[in-house]
Amino acid sequence: MPEKLNLAAIRKNYSLQDLTEETVLDDPLAQFNRWMQEAIAAQVEEPTAMVLSTVNAAGQPSARVVLLKALEAGKLVFFTNYNSRKGKEIADSGKVALTFFWPALERQVRIEGQVTEVNPEISDEYFASRPRGSQIGAWVSPQSQPISSRQELENTTANYQQQYGEDKAIPRPSHWGGYGVVPIYIEFWQGRPNRLHDRLAFTRPNPESSWQLNRLAP
Repeated sequence: MPEKLNLAAIRKNYSLQDLTEETVLDDPLAQFNRWMQEAIAAQVEEPTAMVLSTVNAAGQPSARVVLLKALEAGKLVFFTNYNSRKGKEIADSGKVALTFFWPALERQVRIEGQVTEVNPEISDEYFASRPRGSQIGAWVSPQSQPISSRQELENTTANYQQQYGEDKAIPRPSHWGGYGVVPIYIEFWQGRPNRLHDRLAFTRPNPESSWQLNRLAP
């Protein structure tokens, strides 16, 4: 039997900053941009890492960490394999949830929204900026599908490396590209002492509506 862990005794008292209705920006995307800039400036580990949550047709949720690559035209953009589990669940529901956590700043951001594929030109531009190894990796991996062994990946990688050599341009696979999330819910969480955290939530019923701000009980 594994050693029993005393997880209940692990706790931290948050006390770095506060978050008020007077200090938060009126536009939640502008507020998110401000917090992202502060996370980058503080050199937190993987500031753009976010938990992407999806749900399948049976209502079973799944989550994984991906990287935010852009915040443009009101959309949070990330890139992945369209044939992966998350890609298929996105195609089915058109909805996702995102979670950012920056423990060094005692902050969390939760986002819910509608998601669609970005224009192919955007995916092409980003794909061209990736290291060649990552470009080949997008061709090699049948993401989320069972494979026989690690050797299968390495053999396929070698084949693509031989095909494209060191100088030949590598095209973007049609099964790989970007998604843009248009938020309808953005919640900012700032840790506070005694678990009386600050939670400010912006909501709108659809992307064309105005944002409404509410303070939530911790």
